[in-house]
Amino acid sequence: MVRIVYNLFQLYFILIILYCFMSFFPRLDRNSGAVRIVATLVEPYLAIFRRFIPPAGGLDFSPIIAMIVLQILQVLVCSMLSAIY
Repeated sequence: MVRIVYNLFQLYFILIILYCFMSFFPRLDRNSGAVRIVATLVEPYLAIFRRFIPPAGGLDFSPIIAMIVLQILQVLVCSMLSAIY
């Protein structure tokens, strides 16, 4: 059970990184299936951090903070689960 939760956190972390890399390609079709799926999964989580961290100099630092928080949550949740199982 702990391994499944750990892998889900890792998958979401990778999706955030992929979403960030997609922003470097302005000609990328935002309506294509894979791009839309990644954006639909990641954008609500990043929106939480964008409310508190405005872009500075045209750079959006919210994904960095979001990934740090995600890693902290991963450690906490997996630690609690490993104590139970």
